[in-house]
Amino acid sequence: MAVKKHAEQTLEYAELDRLCISTIRTLAIDAVERANSGHPGMPMGAAAMGYVLWTRFLRHNPSNPRWPGRDRFVLSAGHGSMLLYALLYLTGYDLPLDEIKRFRQLGSRTPGHPENWHTSGVETTTGPLGQGFANGVGMAMAAKHTASCFERDDFALFDWRVFGIVSDGDLMEGVASEAASLAGHLGLGNIIYLYDDNHVTIDGGTELAFSEDVGKRFEAYGWHTEAVADGNNIGAIHQALTRACAERGRPSLIRVRTHIGYGSPHRQDSSEAHGKALGKEEVKLTKGNYDWPLEPEFYVPERALAEFRRCVERGNKLEADWRARFARYAQSYPDLARRYEAALSGKLPQDWDAALPEFSAGEVMATRQSGSKAMAMVSQRVKNLFGGAADLNESTLTKIKDGGEFARDNFSGRNVHFGVREHAMCAALNGVALFGGLIPFGASFLIFTDYCRPSLRLAAMMRLHVIYVFTHDSIGLGEDGPTHQPVEHLASLRAIPGMTVIRPADANEAVEAWRVAISHRSGPVLLALTRQGLPTIDRTSAAPASELARGAYVLSETAGRKSDVILLASGSELHLVLAAKDDLERQGAAVRVVSMPSFELFEAQPESYRQSVLPKDITRRLAVEAGSPQCWHQWVGTYGDIIGMTGYGASAPYKDLMKHFNFTTEHVVARALKLLNS
Repeated sequence: MAVKKHAEQTLEYAELDRLCISTIRTLAIDAVERANSGHPGMPMGAAAMGYVLWTRFLRHNPSNPRWPGRDRFVLSAGHGSMLLYALLYLTGYDLPLDEIKRFRQLGSRTPGHPENWHTSGVETTTGPLGQGFANGVGMAMAAKHTASCFERDDFALFDWRVFGIVSDGDLMEGVASEAASLAGHLGLGNIIYLYDDNHVTIDGGTELAFSEDVGKRFEAYGWHTEAVADGNNIGAIHQALTRACAERGRPSLIRVRTHIGYGSPHRQDSSEAHGKALGKEEVKLTKGNYDWPLEPEFYVPERALAEFRRCVERGNKLEADWRARFARYAQSYPDLARRYEAALSGKLPQDWDAALPEFSAGEVMATRQSGSKAMAMVSQRVKNLFGGAADLNESTLTKIKDGGEFARDNFSGRNVHFGVREHAMCAALNGVALFGGLIPFGASFLIFTDYCRPSLRLAAMMRLHVIYVFTHDSIGLGEDGPTHQPVEHLASLRAIPGMTVIRPADANEAVEAWRVAISHRSGPVLLALTRQGLPTIDRTSAAPASELARGAYVLSETAGRKSDVILLASGSELHLVLAAKDDLERQGAAVRVVSMPSFELFEAQPESYRQSVLPKDITRRLAVEAGSPQCWHQWVGTYGDIIGMTGYGASAPYKDLMKHFNFTTEHVVARALKLLNS
């Protein structure tokens, strides 16, 4: 349907508004056409609501994208990235038109889906549908908690809102459903999402697989809902946003009926407009419907650009006003202001780790228990540690004592009850980290990393400071059986670039793992902890647990001789190789035992250190871990051996399982002797 005809049937918008909206649309068309790759239809259909939101509601400053007082915007429908890039360029962010012209090209700042480390003004990396939706929920949680901790009197410094544009695909994804349920339960009234209801997905019309009443579903979640019948009716969009902003006790979803590929004679309302360029002839016809010149490409009318660039002046004024109020706030509440600024900068309190516990040799304790004791001491001093478990506090032991419950009537609480929603938990943690000022953590069983892997991967991709506490780390959890016993998970998690996995072997290594987790700033840290008790290692004549920070270290070795064999292990299996060392020495072998709690920390060490731990000339190496052996080959080399799990576990007491699957001192000794005799 032609634009003019459609406008006559609905509410005609003003000439300048039409010009601005058409500029967004044509930039998207030209960028996708030049790249011959991308998704033009969504930006064409959603341009009007993006325009209204960014120029009239979103509090942002293009001159300073990191201004702390800004609202957050999430394009959960990340395939429509050209909508966001057009808005960033037009409103004055550091994204030149030349970068729009380089859409989806190597090294450009306009990648296929928004990446927050590439492009100024992009708040989060989106693409996998539903992730941005859940990130926004985490941002809103962080905003509510921060405001409850720092807002005083009537300064109104911390009244952030989280806006987003979500798609049919987002609302089909399970992670968004989990997050929506949580947001409604918590009453996060600072969330306002525009739902781009265009009735089209890749395979065709949404009626193929999606027929629910989305509005009623979200009302059942506890959301405020609005409906706009025409996505070009900017007056109706404005009114709906105004009502949503006034709603303080519930998150808001505004369903806006749009038309994918709006204005394209042969592609509008078709999946053909979703994921490929329109083609030269269709571009001509579409621009004709917009009354738009065919040349030059990437045409931006001066009147439209001037209107968009008013956001720069508006943003500067918003920030100047906010900073003036913050200056007055700092005079009235200097301690609070210092705490807020320190948290925002990521600075840890002085001596934050001074009171970490130290455990005596022989003390038997699961690493989930010793880790819990370390976390308890950390949380007393690091007040911006914030998070919770996916309905498993009783098992993961991660509740912050005296931290309070984060709830709709107590946003100051530090303990979040995520419910049985592992994926939403991890995606929301990403949003908390992205918001800034808090150190988020989440806890569950290691087996359930399967449910949240996309969120873990994105945390690593964005190098977010998120801490995961995953317990019940092996077949050692016992009677719950193979459905709950992680086997391939450690290898799978170690395969994620940027993810630091730490599997401590005893109570003191668990303490050191928490020290690393709090101070590590270049990506997420995952602690894999035991359910079963482990004896605390006697380090009288062995290396201290603080060596864990290096990822791997020589714990013990035969004195006075070059080692014949190196025994490597992580976690609970380190105790097996220590016992095996004694047996092997009695049989005349010289043995080095290497504790290897973190491959990633070890790989970050200088080559000289790594060689000192695993010398090239000691080729007989045996690794022991109650998980998939796949990831150990790089450390044992061609002539080494691995004792691991090549199948699933079973249901039985953990000691019986360890014996059944050959995780015994006797088996370690036998395999080591086989290496020595080879």
